[in-house]
Amino acid sequence: MTLTDTHTHLYSEEFDQDRDEMIARAIAAGVTRFFVPSIDSTYTEKMYALEKAYPGHIYLMMGLHPCYVKENYKEELAHVEAALAQREFKAIGEIGIDLYWDKTTLEIQKIAFRHQIQLAKKYKLPINIHCREAFDEIFEVLELEKSDELFGIFHCFSGTYEQALQAISYNMKLGIGGVVTFKNGKIDQFLSQIDLKHLVLETDSPYLAPVPYRGKRNESGYTRLVAEKLAELYQLPVAEIARITTENSKAIFGI
Repeated sequence: MTLTDTHTHLYSEEFDQDRDEMIARAIAAGVTRFFVPSIDSTYTEKMYALEKAYPGHIYLMMGLHPCYVKENYKEELAHVEAALAQREFKAIGEIGIDLYWDKTTLEIQKIAFRHQIQLAKKYKLPINIHCREAFDEIFEVLELEKSDELFGIFHCFSGTYEQALQAISYNMKLGIGGVVTFKNGKIDQFLSQIDLKHLVLETDSPYLAPVPYRGKRNESGYTRLVAEKLAELYQLPVAEIARITTENSKAIFGI
């Protein structure tokens, strides 16, 4: 059984003490494909080192995370452009809008989001969207940029059924992670109404660990717990959830 973690921050400082052991645990649990989003330029070299250490397992995205869209965002976007011109990536991400931490940067977050969507179109790559307390703002940008060329993943989806359908209408898969196991997560109440062809699995490790590890450090091996929860919701074998969601990830990332 092959599981795919479509969003994991393997370079996080939280893994500095046991990164190789954590990745080994994940592979032992059947998680053999790891897609690693970018945050900003300070993590690029760590990402390259991980990819080199785990060929055939770790695949990289390139982008500027909305929480890191600051006064120097133009320089950071130039770094993204330079990296894309130099080598191959599997997606532009993670990009989007986050109004949880800082609402004052909304306008430059929108500029950075649109710019990176346009880079995705240029390079014919999927996007990986970060959305926190910003569904309306994200959808406003997607409405402006929508086209057959635009596709990707709505990472860590935690919205309503209606928002799920709207995201899907923009050619986005829904990234389902630990939130689906939370009692107050709410997406478990409607998810089974959505065709599995629209879903991919993720952890967002080291964040948002699923039950029974909620509140602790998340790791990629816990993708299996997310798959088990979906198996329960869809009343299908875990192996079937793994197969379908991995095929969906291949359709997005081209690998």
